[in-house]
Amino acid sequence: MTQASACSPGRPGSGAAPSAPAPTQTTTSERPDAAAVKANELGLVPVLMYHRLVAEPKAEFDRRPEDFRAELQLLFDQGYRPVTAAELAARRLDVPAGTTPVVLTFDDSTRDQFALGDDDSVDPSSAIGILIDFSRTHPDFRPVATMYVNADPFGVRDGVRLLRKLADLGIELGEHTATHANLARLDATNVQRELVLGQRVITDATGQAPRTMALPFGVRPVDRSLAAAGSWDGEAYSFEADFLVGAGPAPSPFADAFEPQAVPRIRSSSWAGGPPNLGSAYWLDWLAGNPDKRYVADGNPDAVSFPSAERPRLDPAFTARARAY
Repeated sequence: MTQASACSPGRPGSGAAPSAPAPTQTTTSERPDAAAVKANELGLVPVLMYHRLVAEPKAEFDRRPEDFRAELQLLFDQGYRPVTAAELAARRLDVPAGTTPVVLTFDDSTRDQFALGDDDSVDPSSAIGILIDFSRTHPDFRPVATMYVNADPFGVRDGVRLLRKLADLGIELGEHTATHANLARLDATNVQRELVLGQRVITDATGQAPRTMALPFGVRPVDRSLAAAGSWDGEAYSFEADFLVGAGPAPSPFADAFEPQAVPRIRSSSWAGGPPNLGSAYWLDWLAGNPDKRYVADGNPDAVSFPSAERPRLDPAFTARARAY
């Protein structure tokens, strides 16, 4: 993406990063009381949006590698635990009690986001390499993220090999159109063509269709329904959620304010030029100062716990799972 605007899921891969053990599961009797951990599963969830990792930022979407690592540490210290965009859209936010889910998304499938060595090892200087390395010393910080890819991913001839490796690592692969097209400028046929061709980049590599989509430039097509589902050349697509470009935390997927086809994201950037923006530094600081607004898990992915005063914000579809206190 190259410009900002206010903004089912790519299917997670079958494997987990080898350095990250699976989180320990707890029984019902071991789970903390929702009130004791101040659970609020109707609170806000940050979906962070990354683009290039570069030593010298030249645009508002650029992030220095050392700043990315520092942000992972900040997220961990503030009690955030990663989930994929697919898990957010599916309402399966299985994070420990007292923690907050965070979605790490990467747009445009650039080489600095993911690369492999000749021995098939992950480049430790890439974004995913940094994430995997961080998880080695922070085992309950799962090295999961969502990569929104275009055609010719990562700028290499063997992009298919990289996509397969990402899927094996448990990284979700999501749709970002074939050519990073501004969908509002295309007619209905070409909108669907872009999305089917973008989908094929992923299905041809992994055999699994993407379940979420990030809108290039955060712009939806004139017929907004085509961003959710459509078909072209005999092939259909369907996304459980579409993600925008900005510019704040997402509502809880259990809240009535949650719009699956318009999920906002927060830009993470090291760029010092231009006017102040509502990026990740701003919003993480705001959420730290307003803990009552933040999603806090109860540790039970089958229940939706929240203070009784928050009940009016509950999506009625989840009444049976609601646990007010």
